Amino acid sequence: MKPVKWGIISTANIGVAKVIPGMLKSKDVEVVAIASRKLRPAREWAGKLGIPKAYGSYEEMLADPEIEVVYNPLPNHLHVPLTLAAARAGKHVLCEKPIAITAKEAQQLRKAPGSVHIAEAFMVRHATQWLAARDLVKKGRIGDVRAIQVFFSYFNRDPKNVRNKAEIGGGGLLDIGCYPITVSRFIFNAEPKRVTATFDRDPKFRTDRTAGGLADFGDGRHLSFSVSTQLAPYQRVHIAGTKGRIEIEIPFNAPPDRPNRYFVQGMDMNVGEWNELPVSDQYQLQAEAFGRIVRGKQKPVWGVGDAIQNMKIIDAFFRSEKSGRWEKP
Repeated sequence: MKPVKWGIISTANIGVAKVIPGMLKSKDVEVVAIASRKLRPAREWAGKLGIPKAYGSYEEMLADPEIEVVYNPLPNHLHVPLTLAAARAGKHVLCEKPIAITAKEAQQLRKAPGSVHIAEAFMVRHATQWLAARDLVKKGRIGDVRAIQVFFSYFNRDPKNVRNKAEIGGGGLLDIGCYPITVSRFIFNAEPKRVTATFDRDPKFRTDRTAGGLADFGDGRHLSFSVSTQLAPYQRVHIAGTKGRIEIEIPFNAPPDRPNRYFVQGMDMNVGEWNELPVSDQYQLQAEAFGRIVRGKQKPVWGVGDAIQNMKIIDAFFRSEKSGRWEKP
């Protein structure tokens, strides 16, 4: 496949530390430019990462005719405006999660030209351990899946960090709570019928620092999760069925330099085996998959409609915080 030429909007840490290094491993990806609001940081990161072009404004980069696809890792409140700007410039867009702050805002992405592809950057959908887990579920290896349990936390009380700024979409549910929602939809291959939640908000930041949620998928299936921006760093996923369970060791920050592992148990408690997968980089796999869509080698699976649906579920959890009741997405 002819390499797809990418431009990166901003020098956000997730981009320069994780996503771009993963992309640079691929023969199907060519990162040709990076842009920042100031030229100096763009040049610095271009030099560090070996990117040919650096731009001192987003608009300059979007005007570059060489760029086919834009990766947008800006703060949450800038996801929709810059994604639309890129799309109107004729660029396909892979936008970091969450694609918006609300479902209503995400609906604006339907105004994008039909000739461009827009997708939310949930790399877990391309990660080898998640594909392996979903394959085992489809084959009935653990029977009928009835429960998915997710825990995801980190500790960050930096007042300057975008995750701690409520007015621009900070807080735990938008930042990492979107993962339990996405992976449960991915595994159940269904949508929740109702959700309920409990929140603890930071008195200074006003962001949700701890959130717990329950999503009813019907037919006896549910997701339960806890996420936090102010707890000891940890992450784990358990997928429980009538004939066994799957435990994913590092479900979201899967290491790109060592094998990813998942545990499969049968009907004897804690008796099973850890399975190791070949070393892979989920960000490389994500970029390659989006590139195949751009080149017409693969049909789109998750686009704007899917991203809006994820936001509707997040909105319902926030409504539950206020109502104290079950809410329908």
